[in-house]
Amino acid sequence: MEPVLDVVGVGNAIVDVIASVDDSFIGDNDLVKGAMTLVSAERSAELYDAMPPGVAASGGSVANTMAGVASFGGRAAFIGKVRDDQLGEVFIHDIRATGVSFDVPPAPDGPATARCLVQVTPDAERTMNTYLGTAALLEPSDVDTDLVASAGITYCEGYLWDVQVAKDAIRVAVAAAASAGRTVALALSDSYCVERHRDEWLDLIEDRVDVVLANEAEVCALHSTDDFSAALRRTAEMARTIAVTRGARGSVVAQGSALEVVPAAEVTQVVDATGAGDLYAAGFLWGLTRDAPLARCAEWGSRAAAEVISHVGARPRTTLSELVAASEPA
Repeated sequence: MEPVLDVVGVGNAIVDVIASVDDSFIGDNDLVKGAMTLVSAERSAELYDAMPPGVAASGGSVANTMAGVASFGGRAAFIGKVRDDQLGEVFIHDIRATGVSFDVPPAPDGPATARCLVQVTPDAERTMNTYLGTAALLEPSDVDTDLVASAGITYCEGYLWDVQVAKDAIRVAVAAAASAGRTVALALSDSYCVERHRDEWLDLIEDRVDVVLANEAEVCALHSTDDFSAALRRTAEMARTIAVTRGARGSVVAQGSALEVVPAAEVTQVVDATGAGDLYAAGFLWGLTRDAPLARCAEWGSRAAAEVISHVGARPRTTLSELVAASEPA
């Protein structure tokens, strides 16, 4: 049966607060530059009070990717959890406004809707401090297996693996996709996350994952090596398709022994790197749903990433389908 949806994403439903800071802010507040750190509600409130005024926008890695897929003209849905509070209402409004289907009922009680405090330094690097709140409590019962089975690709967020109940929800989604003969994709999300779950993820990738998306540090962490070529080769032996981003050096994509290096798309000025990997994933996955050549999928991903890093915020401000059409040769 032909899929009804192109991609369904399973991930954290988060509202981002993004502010520009000096490097001194990172040191003064004992932050790990460039990393995503999970924090308590109390620590989140402390950092929020210390931050300069910022921009609030709905986020979450896979949610951003789904917004990107929809901007390319794809049919996308998102599975994540919010609380029935003010930030939950913001998230629901924003994700639906992008054209992404989102129908998980908000939790009537429990922790608040998740928020991520993003500090952007002058080099455009982003440091993220995330209070997961109710997002981490996504349960297997929140996963609509019929919805998953209706999508060509199910894309799962590695960050969710930190909490057992959310891990169980991902396993339900992966099993539903596999049973329907659909493609399963996994975002490695963060090198520290990879280190926490390396053995489980190696088994998962070997057994159930068709597509792996990662950056260079994450794929090296997966195999406990600094040898990028070796890590790339080992991952390509495990998953059918891999895409690894390398910042300004572009990306490397592979299927089996076939490997291609794709340059980064040109960008006039890097303002905020938040969401670069998320939007790269959007273009890459959208390309896969169109059976495009692997290098073309990577090119679309690079163009989407270039768009999002040219402004503050992790979701595109330009309709990506128009951006791609304008850049294609006549």
